Amino acid sequence: MSGRVGDLSSQQQETLDRFRDKIQDLLPTLPKTDDYFLLRWLRAQKFDLKKSEDMLRKHVEFRKQQDMDNILTWQPSEVIQRYDSGGLCGYDYEGCPVGYDLTGALDPKGLLLSASKQDLIRKRIKTYELILKECELQSQKLGRKIETIVMIFDLEGLSLRHLWKPAVEIYQQFFAIVEANFPETVKNLLVIRAPRLFPVAFNLVKSFLGEETQKKIVILGGNWKQEILKFISPDQIPVEYGGTMTDPDGNPKCLTKINYGGEVPKSYYLHNQVKVQYEHTATVGRGSSLQVDNEILFPGCVLRWQFASDGADIGFGVFLKTKKGERQRVGEMTEVLSSQRYNAHMVPEDGSLTCVEAGVYVLRFDNTYSLIHSKKVSYTVEVLLPDKASEEKIQDLEATGTSPAQ
Repeated sequence: MSGRVGDLSSQQQETLDRFRDKIQDLLPTLPKTDDYFLLRWLRAQKFDLKKSEDMLRKHVEFRKQQDMDNILTWQPSEVIQRYDSGGLCGYDYEGCPVGYDLTGALDPKGLLLSASKQDLIRKRIKTYELILKECELQSQKLGRKIETIVMIFDLEGLSLRHLWKPAVEIYQQFFAIVEANFPETVKNLLVIRAPRLFPVAFNLVKSFLGEETQKKIVILGGNWKQEILKFISPDQIPVEYGGTMTDPDGNPKCLTKINYGGEVPKSYYLHNQVKVQYEHTATVGRGSSLQVDNEILFPGCVLRWQFASDGADIGFGVFLKTKKGERQRVGEMTEVLSSQRYNAHMVPEDGSLTCVEAGVYVLRFDNTYSLIHSKKVSYTVEVLLPDKASEEKIQDLEATGTSPAQ
């Protein structure tokens, strides 16, 4: 049995009745108390009564913390409204609302320098709540229960800048919030225009998605405009995405429904850096350098770093060793990212690169030009691995001539 209303086994029905008895004290605080709502929490925990109750009680606390009863009237700042991409547009064949997340169109650093992480996450929570509210309206309109949504993730423009750690953390926290507080609401997650970087990006957020949610992810190939029609009717898809829907003025992008993001003007910036915590601190002696080795076992991994210096600038570059197992001078290694001096004492630096070949990559902090002063450097270096399943999927699509990035 599916565990849905009208399709319950006698044991599932008994568990539902017991669940309702156990949460009597919560009922006045819940947005819904019908069987449809309660069964979502039971299905999410495979009808484990204790786990379902714990999950729902934590959700009640979440609702208080986020002031969910008033979130639909909350207005984010102007910069978020203008430059945080996405929106709600159309319905699938069964009447489920369709949401769009234009991840590749985001300017992550611009947004985080202009707004708080908490407000960016709260805006996404509000959007999700709006989509669920649309499910209720659809249920009334169609005369049958609509309780799931379709999400389209458009990754055109996804690049290394989107792997910036503070930006990734927003998606990690949001996905964790959806899993914990909006269970059993995702019908399909359609991924379009995924570049080769996608497996690395997905691997960063995968652990924050439940197993059932991961099963609902569909990576569409280069013919995604045709494939998307298997899920949604053309008249419910903007012309921009291969359908026939336009705004009332004929705009093919449906700008009244979908925000296409873009670069955030610096006039919105509230500060010039995002505070980060570093994993390592070291002193680079006067006239010397510090080498940080990172072994990359296979191509396609991403090397990501953040660093700050104390009191003065520091040189930085990335090199690839030509011999394993021994320290090499800079002139003996292959230059991957040319060394230059950074004012990291004024504004912390961050960056990343895709490793096109295996080997030992050396992040070199250079203080050889300073014969008087040593430099204190704080840094974090990470090797980001691709998700193998999605990497193989993209390779398969490329082999058939339908690369997702088209």
